[in-house]
Amino acid sequence: MRRWMHLPFAALAMATALAAGAVQTSAQDYPARPVRIVVGFPAGAAGDLVSRVMAAHLSHIMGQQFLVENRPGASSNIATEQAARAEKDGYTLFLGTVANVVNAAVSSKLSFDFARDFAPIALIATVPVALVVHPSTGARNVNELLSVAKSKPGQLNYASSGVATTPHLAGALMNVKAGVQLVHVPYQGSAPAMTDLVAGRTHVMFSAVSVVMPHIRSGALRALALAAPKRSNLLPNLPTVAEVGLPELDASIWFGLMAPAGTPQPILNRLGAAINALLKSDAVSAQLAAMGYEPLGGSAGDFTRYVDVELKKWTLAAEAAGVRN
Repeated sequence: MRRWMHLPFAALAMATALAAGAVQTSAQDYPARPVRIVVGFPAGAAGDLVSRVMAAHLSHIMGQQFLVENRPGASSNIATEQAARAEKDGYTLFLGTVANVVNAAVSSKLSFDFARDFAPIALIATVPVALVVHPSTGARNVNELLSVAKSKPGQLNYASSGVATTPHLAGALMNVKAGVQLVHVPYQGSAPAMTDLVAGRTHVMFSAVSVVMPHIRSGALRALALAAPKRSNLLPNLPTVAEVGLPELDASIWFGLMAPAGTPQPILNRLGAAINALLKSDAVSAQLAAMGYEPLGGSAGDFTRYVDVELKKWTLAAEAAGVRN
């Protein structure tokens, strides 16, 4: 009788072993068909461009097509939800960005949980962001800007590309961390915001270095600090926010590849190894640099910890800006 009682357990053990073997086999054969990368931005946007660079090179080294699928709308939430609900087989990947953590920080009512529903694979690249001012502020460094702001509370303002965007929240975080009262002036997009900043109708802005570089070179704007964890080759003499005592103001625009949570770990490992190898290659590094991106890379654990830090930071910023709901 006891012998028969053990049969279900033996069958379960065998089934488990077979399942594990199937996963291992699928990972060895992966990818056996085209892989799609869901991107929450339109063709030509920064996220789309970095995705296409990686897709082309992944297709070459992995022997199957990696196809970018653009699903813009709702601040990338449409694409995020679709990718989160996709099959967990490695054939649907997702381009995670800073926009995702900002969305999660601003809204507690999303139909998905960004941190829970996705498995980070590897960070791909970052676009460094600079804190820039119009020369009329008189500020030549961050300390001078803060001194002017404290002497004229509520008289200096900062532009952003819209309410609850990264530049908006970065400015709100600066108000909290530096004890100043810069007034937020939202625009419908970064282009009109930059136009008014260059014209002197606004005073301060956080902007991608690649966008603001011509205005820095012409003298129309001054760069005071890099809102990033390390200095950029684009502006090697510009100190970081950490160097000037405000490490919380890292407003980097970042991109990383993710998969729906539950995707087999061997597949994630294989993708992570491929991405890191590509980011170390001269060809990919040169392509990214030409577009103003800086390669990142690293382990899935690095990416997971980074997302956790980003969520905490931008949640604090959303609360400071009064836009968390």
